[in-house]
Amino acid sequence: SLIRAIIHAESAYQPDAVSPKGAQGLMQLMPDTQSEVSVADPFDPAQNIRGGTLYLARLLDEFEGDVELAAAAYNAGPTAVYRHGGVPPYEETREYVRRIRILHRRYAQSP
Repeated sequence: SLIRAIIHAESAYQPDAVSPKGAQGLMQLMPDTQSEVSVADPFDPAQNIRGGTLYLARLLDEFEGDVELAAAAYNAGPTAVYRHGGVPPYEETREYVRRIRILHRRYAQSP
């Protein structure tokens, strides 16, 4: 349900999505993250989801299972979360975390 929430928020399920900042594919992976998680083609849904899931799992480990902090790090980067001692005070990130919370709950309740 968390992966579905991230995909929904990041790309609205559009595998060819590209953000103005250069994030690509369903889970909107940045080029550096793609390299880190061995994604050769970010527009291939299977590769993108595998890489995005691996990256999210690393963030969940790093933030001891705290979904809000992992979501904030997915959006703004882990450095920003550490620098601010929690969810960064960026409007975009705060809205993202709020949206992930809602979508995660919604997908967890659906079959």
